[in-house]
Amino acid sequence: MNEINNNIDQMTLINNWQQVSKQMKQACAHTDRQADDVMLLAVSKTKPADMIATLAKQGQRDFGENYLQEAIEKITTLKTQPVGENIVWHYIGSIQRNKTRDIAEHFDWVQTVERDIIAKRLNDQRPNGLPPLNVLIQLNIDNEDSKSGCLPSQLPELIKIMKEYERLQLRGLMIIPAKANTDAFARTKQLFDEVKADYPELEHWDTLSMGMSGDMTEAIENGTTMVRVGTAIFGQRA
Repeated sequence: MNEINNNIDQMTLINNWQQVSKQMKQACAHTDRQADDVMLLAVSKTKPADMIATLAKQGQRDFGENYLQEAIEKITTLKTQPVGENIVWHYIGSIQRNKTRDIAEHFDWVQTVERDIIAKRLNDQRPNGLPPLNVLIQLNIDNEDSKSGCLPSQLPELIKIMKEYERLQLRGLMIIPAKANTDAFARTKQLFDEVKADYPELEHWDTLSMGMSGDMTEAIENGTTMVRVGTAIFGQRA
């Protein structure tokens, strides 16, 4: 089997994806959740377009990208292929002000909105011909200096502002918890549920993005609706 751009071969890639999907289903069953309660976001940063196409042909729809220019090249390439029509693109990298127009024009979801100025720019720059941009607020749940994200205490004010933007669809929260923290998932789920109760007008508040390759089972047990998995599917980064 030929390798794909010096990455893992197609059979290994597909097998990895199937194993991750199986692990997710088992975790859902263990907590009496339906398998389709949790979405798999395949984190494809630094991986070539043909690896994405391989998984898309297997039925994987959602892919996450961190690096804007690399992502745009892959999005552009795959749009010319039939398989590209079904791909849903998520931006999961840090957002600089001068990058918001490209993000607003090329992506279906943005998971790393943490302040109003970025939200406003995404709203203003989202093309009218596209549906509203699905956005998650990145929460710095453990108040780490090294991490981006809105602090829990800042969340209500940011929601009040963002819910008024007509070109954005506010969907939920995303976190990258501290490695040593054991209750970040539970605390985030509690905040997520509190927002849902406090803002009934947020009809599409339905997405909690937490859990990665090493902790997705724990995240599923604590109520996540989306896990972001890269290494367990694509192998180690180059």
